[in-house]
Amino acid sequence: MMKILVDTNVIINYLTCREDKYTESSIQTMELCAAKKIKGYVAFHSLSIIWYSSGRMKQPEETRREWLDSVCRVLITASAGHNAVVEAVHNVEFRDFEDNLQDICAQSVNADYIVTVNTKDFEHSGVKAVTPEELVKIVNGI
Repeated sequence: MMKILVDTNVIINYLTCREDKYTESSIQTMELCAAKKIKGYVAFHSLSIIWYSSGRMKQPEETRREWLDSVCRVLITASAGHNAVVEAVHNVEFRDFEDNLQDICAQSVNADYIVTVNTKDFEHSGVKAVTPEELVKIVNGI
């Protein structure tokens, strides 16, 4: 079964239906995971980013907890060990430390893809990054 790590931005598209050209395919990505057509993972630190971001969007605490619960029902949490995190701290190829952590978590679960709306941020990734739209096409054999 295909394994993917879903980047925070895709999950936020799914939860908020914000205006983004990838919102519909982000929703489809999460639906594919919920239907167990692919095995989806979320990086452990994405949950705190979603919590913080949804608070800045003025979402009530109850809604924020419901959102995290729904994410955890659909996706499996992936983590990184101490040594991998220390390596990420010193990895200057990634401009964004958070993206580097996404990559490490994807590698830890042997993901086939990182699904993100910002594939260019993963040019140094050990796991191929695709947009939600590209993932849907791959899964559907298009």
